[in-house]
Amino acid sequence: MKKIFLLAVLAGGLAFGQSKKVVASDVHWWGYKVAKSEASSHDGTVKVKSGDMVMKGNNLVGGSFVLDMTSINSTDLSGEYQQKLNGHLKNGDFFEVEKFPTASFKITSVKKNSDKIYNSLVTGNLTVKGKTNTITFPAKIAYSKGVVSLVSDKFSFDRQKFDVAYKSTMQDVFVKDDIEMLVKVTAK
Repeated sequence: MKKIFLLAVLAGGLAFGQSKKVVASDVHWWGYKVAKSEASSHDGTVKVKSGDMVMKGNNLVGGSFVLDMTSINSTDLSGEYQQKLNGHLKNGDFFEVEKFPTASFKITSVKKNSDKIYNSLVTGNLTVKGKTNTITFPAKIAYSKGVVSLVSDKFSFDRQKFDVAYKSTMQDVFVKDDIEMLVKVTAK
């Protein structure tokens, strides 16, 4: 009887997939002023607080990630200017991290992509400031020796769909709606 139960548990794990815990991550963002250029942009990082990737055989089939929005950090500036921008990003002008300390992404599908480097298209639900929208991005996914890695191509999403709106008298005249991101995540 114990053997039958153990076999059922193992078969259930194969049917639903095996969860791998995120052990390393690098999430980079870029924001632009109206004239999109290197001189008119800011970029930085945000930390992954927790996450998992679900494998079925050698294929990524799901997963979820929690971003620590209190960790958002501008890396193109330093000193006083960096502190001012970080505060600006964290306050009510943009991400309101006191009210919304985390954002999340839940993978809903992973499909083959014809690109030779970014072999998959990852689709999921991104939730920022309590608003959820579907996004899709190309990614290179690899699985070897129990370790899965996901490296996205640079992709963008419309911050306005998440109510990440610059609260000033100029009402977003100076800031582009698209936020670009590049995501690297490893799980085992």
